[in-house]
Amino acid sequence: MEPFTVNIPESVITDLKNRIQNTRWPEEPKDSGWNYGTNETYLKELTNYWVNDYNWKMHEQQLNQHPQYTTRIDGILIHFQYIRGKGSNPKPLILTHGWPDSYYRFHKIIPLLTEGEQSFDLIIPSIPGFGFSDKTAVSSARVADLWKKLMTEVLGYEKFCAAGGDIGMGVVKALISKYPDVMEAVHLTDVGYPTGQEDPATMSEDEKQFAQFVQHWWYSEGAYAMVQSTKPQSLAYGLNDSPVGLAGWIISFINAGAPPELIETAFGGRDEMLTNIMIYWVTQTIGSSARMYKEDAAALWSGTHVHQKSNVPAGVLVFPREAQFPKEWAERFVNVTSFKKMNEGGHFVPLELPHIFADELRSFFYSVK
Repeated sequence: MEPFTVNIPESVITDLKNRIQNTRWPEEPKDSGWNYGTNETYLKELTNYWVNDYNWKMHEQQLNQHPQYTTRIDGILIHFQYIRGKGSNPKPLILTHGWPDSYYRFHKIIPLLTEGEQSFDLIIPSIPGFGFSDKTAVSSARVADLWKKLMTEVLGYEKFCAAGGDIGMGVVKALISKYPDVMEAVHLTDVGYPTGQEDPATMSEDEKQFAQFVQHWWYSEGAYAMVQSTKPQSLAYGLNDSPVGLAGWIISFINAGAPPELIETAFGGRDEMLTNIMIYWVTQTIGSSARMYKEDAAALWSGTHVHQKSNVPAGVLVFPREAQFPKEWAERFVNVTSFKKMNEGGHFVPLELPHIFADELRSFFYSVK
C-alpha cells in the first residue's frame, strides 16, 4: 500500500478551459428540448460556469481529505480510499461505484458511516479503467477477484460486507457467487435486468411487466450501453478530446434517470456533477471505463462466468426513479433478507440523499446476524 494524493497540474486545467472555449457547437433542432439528447442551451450555460466559476483546486482538496492508497494486485494498480470507523468494532464495508460516476459517488456518506458505535471501516476503490486506478478494462467478475484480494490479502479482513449499484451491482453479485465464505452480507440498489433469455412461463405477472418496461427503456434510453458494449473505442476518441463532448455524454445518461429540472440535484449538485466529470477528464479514463461494458458483454454471451445464487444475506432498495423490479425478480439472484421500495431518490442516491442511504446501510448491515 502506497499513500496517494490527487494533484493535477495547473496546465491540465488551463488546457481544459481552452478546449471548452474553442468548442465547435453543433446547434440543435429548434424547440427540441432534451428530446435529442443533452440540451445545448443547458450545456452552454453549464460549461460557462465550468470555465469561470467552478474551482477544481477546492474540490481536489476535498478529494484529499480522506486517506487514499494505491496497491498492485495481479499486476493491476488499484486506487482506493480507506477510512477507519470510530466504533469499538466497525464492520469492513467495500463500496463499488458504477458508470458514469466514480469513487466520488460515496464522498457524502463517509462521515455518516464512520462515526458512532455502529460504524464501518470504509474501503472505496476506483474500478480498474476508472479514476486513478490503472486504465485496464476488466469484467465485473474480474473486479470481484481483485476486491476479494484487496480485502483479505492486502487489508487482512477475514470476512467483509459489500454494497453497490449499476456496475457495482455486477461486482457485488460476483463476490457472493464466487466467494461466499468471506462475505458477511451485501446491499444492492438493483439486481440486473431481463436479457430476453428468460422463460416467460417461469415469470410472475409483475416480472413480465418489469421485463416489458426494461425492453421499452432499452429502446428509448439504452443507446449508450449498446455503443459502449460494441464500439467503445470509436466513442473514446471524441470524448477523450473534448470536455464538452464528455460532459454531454455523461449528462445524457443522468437525464435518462431524472427529468431536466432534477439533473443537477440527482447528482448531488452542480459542483458535484462537474467534479465527477473532472475525474474522468484529468485521468483520461472515459475510454477505458466504457470498455468495461464490452468486457461484461463478452463474459455474458460467452458464458465464461454465470452468477450463482448464494446464501449470503442481501438487502435491496428500490428507488422511485429507478426501474421498479419486484421482490421475486431480486430473489432469482440473491438471498433477499430485506427488500424496500423507497419514496424518493434515483440512480445516484448516495449523492442525492446521503443521510437516507447511509441510514439504510447501517440499519441493514447491523441487523444481519
